Amino acid sequence: MTGEIIPLEQISSKILLIRGQKVMLDRDLAELYGVDTKRLNEQVTRNIKRFPEDFMFELKHEEVNNLLSQFVIPSMKVLGGAIPMAFTEHSVAILSSVLKSEQAK
Repeated sequence: MTGEIIPLEQISSKILLIRGQKVMLDRDLAELYGVDTKRLNEQVTRNIKRFPEDFMFELKHEEVNNLLSQFVIPSMKVLGGAIPMAFTEHSVAILSSVLKSEQAK
């Protein structure tokens, strides 16, 4: 994916409205940035002061069930047993500065 431009449709299809906010899930951001979801969340944890509470949140079980019923998440197996994190527009910009991948540059 190095040097490739990601089509707007591919990104916009990953934007969800949860708790009245436009967010992207950690797994979708990890895919866009070319890193594992685990690695993305590790970097967030290591740089937690850069991610205020209103920039990200962990989904509640009922929110995950909603996404499953809407086929946004195909199955719980896709999540690897972890509850996803949701990132707002502001945190997406911060992620690009803490991740070390070609896509994050």
